[in-house]
Amino acid sequence: MTELALVVFDVDGTLVDSQADILSSMRAAFAAEGEAAPPREAILGIVGLSLDVAIAELAPKLGVAMRDRMVETYKSSYMNHRRTKGTAVSSPLYPGARAALERLSKREETLLGVATGKSRRGLDKLLEGHDLNGMFVTEQVADHHPSKPHPSMLEAAMHEAGVVPGAAVMIGDTRFDMDMARAAGMAAIGVSWGYHDRSSLRDADIVIDRFDDLDAAVKDILGI
Repeated sequence: MTELALVVFDVDGTLVDSQADILSSMRAAFAAEGEAAPPREAILGIVGLSLDVAIAELAPKLGVAMRDRMVETYKSSYMNHRRTKGTAVSSPLYPGARAALERLSKREETLLGVATGKSRRGLDKLLEGHDLNGMFVTEQVADHHPSKPHPSMLEAAMHEAGVVPGAAVMIGDTRFDMDMARAAGMAAIGVSWGYHDRSSLRDADIVIDRFDDLDAAVKDILGI
């Protein structure tokens, strides 16, 4: 019997480049409350966290009610960008992402999953827009879990896939992804093209610079 392995992907900054809409939507959320938005680096630095946690990180001195309104403004702005521009423009796949997913999905011993700070609705729209429905056997979203780096998403993903931590790997672009993987007892592959700089990925087992390198990195870690 073939031993199964699970490869879990982050989304924003790993599979898709949604930074333009993230920046625009976060700036809209701050502007709606008459507040100055943080700099670009600070906004991209919280990508991967659940939205309520991300805004609290960026604006810890603002009241809870204001931050709750900002969450809703962000969501409305983000959805509007995707609706008006279309998914392919709003959140384009990084070069090589689709080919890498298709290669891995064709391996009978490999299961694919997602662990993202996106909402269920947001992930559904993204997968539909890129024709990726059915690609992942487990899809973990912010609606049902504590924010990264809590290991809940990965624990649920492994449970659904029926694999143990030693047969799973997390792929992401932020330190939150690396920390989440460590907390879940999993290996981690960092990608250098995302929203955190390479130094933030120091806890990764391997850091890759292009999707063409992913197969070899997965093989090195999981032996498949």
